[in-house]
Formats: sequence, structure tokens, C-alpha cells
Amino acid sequence: MKDDNTIVVKAISYFFILLFLYASVSKLLEFEKFQVQLAQSPLLSAYAGIVSYSVIIVEWFTSILLLIPILRRFGLYASLILMTGFTVYIFIILNFSDFVPCSCGGILEKLGWTEHLIFNIACVLFAIIAILIVEKTTHYKFQRIAFSVLFSSFLIVALFLSSEYVIKKENNFTRRFIKHPIIDYRTLEMDNDFYYFAGFDQNNIYLSNQQYPQQLTTVDSSLHKKEVLTVRIETAHPYKNIRQTVLGKNFYLYDGTVPIIFKGTIGKENTKRISYKDAYFNDLKVIDSLNFAIRTQVRPSNQLILGLLKLSDDPKLQLKAHILKKQIDGLFDSDGSLSYDEKMRQLLYTYTYRNQVILMNDKMAVKNYLKTIDTVSTATVKTTQLSDGTYKMGAPAEKVNIRTLAFKDLLFVQSNLMGRHESRKAWRKSDVIDVYHIDTKTYVGSLYLFRKENHKLSDFIVTEKYIYTLHGKQLGQHKITKALLKYFNSGKPKTD
Repeated sequence: MKDDNTIVVKAISYFFILLFLYASVSKLLEFEKFQVQLAQSPLLSAYAGIVSYSVIIVEWFTSILLLIPILRRFGLYASLILMTGFTVYIFIILNFSDFVPCSCGGILEKLGWTEHLIFNIACVLFAIIAILIVEKTTHYKFQRIAFSVLFSSFLIVALFLSSEYVIKKENNFTRRFIKHPIIDYRTLEMDNDFYYFAGFDQNNIYLSNQQYPQQLTTVDSSLHKKEVLTVRIETAHPYKNIRQTVLGKNFYLYDGTVPIIFKGTIGKENTKRISYKDAYFNDLKVIDSLNFAIRTQVRPSNQLILGLLKLSDDPKLQLKAHILKKQIDGLFDSDGSLSYDEKMRQLLYTYTYRNQVILMNDKMAVKNYLKTIDTVSTATVKTTQLSDGTYKMGAPAEKVNIRTLAFKDLLFVQSNLMGRHESRKAWRKSDVIDVYHIDTKTYVGSLYLFRKENHKLSDFIVTEKYIYTLHGKQLGQHKITKALLKYFNSGKPKTD
């Protein structure tokens, strides 16, 4: 029995030695990237320089303790403290942070965050089992194990509570919540959680899937009928990010990294290539079958810029260099999302890291600006250029606006910032949508979209009668009440 126990302890010790040596060597081989990833962490950004060296040193020191039999007991306690700290860190990142970095190297980087959490919990259990075997002082071993776990957990939680990123989430503004704006109506369980909304018409909503980008799923307004169409596109291209949009009776598939755009008719598999190598882009909104609003980057500055892709014109691409305003680097500080209000024939660009929305007509002429209700007028981003010339976020930026949608002269903005006197408990259970009237540039009010099975809101779409949401695999339908419906415009565009 004693020999069996010795074998178990050795096996666990050698496992941790391999794990720590592998992890530390992976970090050393990509040390620059490792430091940047730590700087992005909402818990460790202020300590990235010290932590980047300390973690590697501690992993090596723990490996040495585990390798020497007389010091192995101390190495197992050090392993328990390390793995508990890593586990609590991932738990906090997954459950309490909107900014999810990655600080792992090698094969562990291929794990998802949930799988990584399970792996770490198993490592904590291995360490506890080994300590229970080698610890001769029965009376104190449980106390020491508990102290190690609590000490490591307390250290990580203290970092979280002292984080500037968390403190900044409460801003000096007050929301006005609309009274009963929606009623939860129906839900539909999808087969996976990679869906996003491609569009809608009078009777149906359309969803595409990141895992199966050539599939277009049709769901009727009763959420009972579901059809899946697999569309055909040319295969001889190095696709990286195929997306779909439905507008009217047509659907469009596009990938700005190729760059290419296909057009098809709802219900038919075949598509026609309508644009190829006319413009690279990283965001696109369909205006009509010949006109597209895009966002791209210019070289060598890598700054973001808006433009129109007009397939009937020569040249087809019209860049609008004056629209996006650089504050820091012209890349991350100008990041945002394009929206198109088909009914009102207007384009909008909502900045991600500041409280400004650019209002444009469908010719991309700037008409006006709208401010979101938060107080962040200057993007709080810090960028770092790596040795290979690529740019990375150098610290966790304060994300203001997550995603937006324009419909009938209203702008729906999923916000990332908590206002004054708002309940943290409510924020952990729901996502907030702020609603603005575009023409008058006024704030209408806000509404909560409560999470399903603890899944955050991944996408939403607004129609004449309903707001549809995606939380994990759950497709939700929420009926819009008169309290919100009264703000909808009749849909007639105003002349410029």
C-alpha cells in the first residue's frame, strides 16, 4: 500500500513538473505576446511586468521542489496554491468580466475557457490527493490545505476588487428604464450556440451560423417552423470569415479577407458572384443589391476608414477618409459597428470605446452626431506593436458599446457600462439595451434582456412586433409593448 501511495505521489509530481515546465517554456518562447496578454487582463494589467516574470520563476521553482524528494511536500503545496489561483482567475474572468484575455501558451491555448476551468479544477484535486498522502501530520494537513486554497483565492479576489477596470464600470450617468417595454413570448432551442441574425422579412427571421457559414436557417414568427438551406458558393478561395445578410428577397454571403460578395435568392441554393477583389473589408452593410457600406484599413498606418462599394460605378470603391476621427491610434480607438436603417435609408457608425454615433445618409454623407448617455468621450485604449509588425491591445480598454441595431429611426445599443444606482445583481443576470431616437438625437430609455441559463446576449434583432434574442442555444421572442412601440417612426425617410 505504501508503494502504491508513493507511485501516486510521484506520478502527480511528475505531471506537475511537465505541466509547469511546458507552460513556462511556452511563455518564454512567446514572451512578448505573453506580456501583452497579461496587460490585457482586467485583473493583472497594472502588474503585467512583474507578473510576467514572477509566474515563470515560480513555475520553475515549483518544478525544482517537486523534483527533489525531500522538498516534494513543499512543491505540492506550491502546486496547490498556483493551480487554485489559476482556477479562481479563470472563474472570475468567465463570470464577472466582459473582457476575456488569454495568457496560456502551447496546446493549452487550444482549450476553451470552460474546458480550461475543468482542467484546472482537476489539477487542484490532484494536488490535494498527493498532499493527503505525503502529509504525515494528520491533525494539521486539512488546515494547511484549506489555508493554501483560501490564501490563493483571497489574493486573486483582492486583485479583482482593486482593479481599475471594474471600478470604471460604474459611470456618472443615470438610466431611465422604460416600464414593461417587452413581454417574453416564446423560445426555441437551437442545435448549437454559434447562430447570429442575418435579417428578417414580414413573416420570417433568418439566422446564419459561424460553424456552418453556408447554411441559412429560416424561422417563422410563431417559432414553430424551421427550414435550413445550404447555399452554394465558389470553393476555390481561402475563406476565413464568411458572413451572411438577408435584405428583401435576397441574401448575401461575403468574406472581406478574400474579398468577395455573393448574391442569392431566398429559397434557392445557387448564388452569383457580384464582387471580387474590389475592396478588402472587415465590416459590411448591404444598402441594396449594388451598393454596400464597408469598413476597411489603409496601409501602412492600419487606420480604420469607411467607404462605399458601388458596383455600378467606375471606380467601384469610394473611400471616406474624413468620417472616422482618430483620437489615439486610429485603429482600436476608431473601432465600432456599422448599422443600416433600411426604412429610413440611413447609415450609422457607433464607436465601441467612446460615446459617439455618426449619423449618415445612404450616400455616406455625415448628417449629424449622436452621443450615448455614458460619459466616456475619449477612448481609453493602449496599443502595443509586436516585433512582427502586428498591433495588440496593450491594456484592457473600457468597452462602451457592444453591438448596435438601427430600425425605424431608433437606435438600439447594447451597453457595457453600469449607470448610477443600478443593481450589480441585475447586471449579473441581464444585459442592458439603451434606445435612442435618431432624428431628434435623444435618449428614449433602456430595457433589460434577462439571460437564459446564465448565457450572455450574443445577438439581437428588432422587427415590427418583436425583439428576437440569442442566449447560448436559446432563441427568444419578446413582444414589443405600446410603451416602446410608440417611439417607432412610420418609416418614411426624411429628405436631406
